[in-house]
Amino acid sequence: MTIPFRKMHGLGNDFIVFDARLRPLVLTPDDTRALADRHTGIGADTIVVIEPAGDLPADVSVRFVNADGGDIGTCGNASRCVAALLFAETGRDQVRIATAVGILDAWKDGTDVAVDMGPPKLDWLQIPVTHAVDTLHLPITGPLFDPVGVNMGNPHAVFFVPDAEAVDIATLGRPVEHDLLFPERVNVEVATVQAWDRIRMRVWERGVGVTQACGSGACATLVAAVRRGLTGRKAMLVLDGGDLMIEWRDDDHVIMTGPAATSFTGEIDESLLSGDTLRAAAA
Repeated sequence: MTIPFRKMHGLGNDFIVFDARLRPLVLTPDDTRALADRHTGIGADTIVVIEPAGDLPADVSVRFVNADGGDIGTCGNASRCVAALLFAETGRDQVRIATAVGILDAWKDGTDVAVDMGPPKLDWLQIPVTHAVDTLHLPITGPLFDPVGVNMGNPHAVFFVPDAEAVDIATLGRPVEHDLLFPERVNVEVATVQAWDRIRMRVWERGVGVTQACGSGACATLVAAVRRGLTGRKAMLVLDGGDLMIEWRDDDHVIMTGPAATSFTGEIDESLLSGDTLRAAAA
């Protein structure tokens, strides 16, 4: 037996997308790691499972699992990909996506997809960190220091640096991700403000490593920049994989706009998945 999938990406942040609306699919952490492996599996930053919305006021419900097998609350780039699939399927211009941290509204914006990522969470308990601190200046020291804490469905620590290109984020990201200040670990962004409406950003994603883009991280970075008085409330975020337009509106909602693309479709050989997963898919 085989299971169909789509390989999609948002600015190079790539996903394996399963449609489990008609046939349930429960992936174990070992399954996720096997699928995400870029040498022996398909390769991806995150696994996306689309499920029925049930009683929720949404078109679908979506689960996001990072390459290390850990669940995450949401994923901005993957949400745009799911929205693009639903646009093509339904012929509509607006959809609603239920995630573990709430319902996201998405709509077409020309050839791009816009997603309302909701209000940022800025209190220390919401990031979360282990004790009461000023989230505008988290007590992280070392080569990277003095970040802003923001939760955009996932926890983020945003470091403003003179030159994001010069930061060895592949080396410096992991120690920050696992710092004891962050009980749920943290995504790490290094950002350089290039203009009032332009930020260069690079990212280390918890459970993944360096990625080409991070939608929730781009949102967190703009929020952090506004809180520090470094930019206006709308700016272009220049990521390794391309550009995202981010706006922190006056109603406190953060809007992310950018592309979504399908790389290919295929079927997974049963040898990549555990017996329990295959039995659930066949039921």
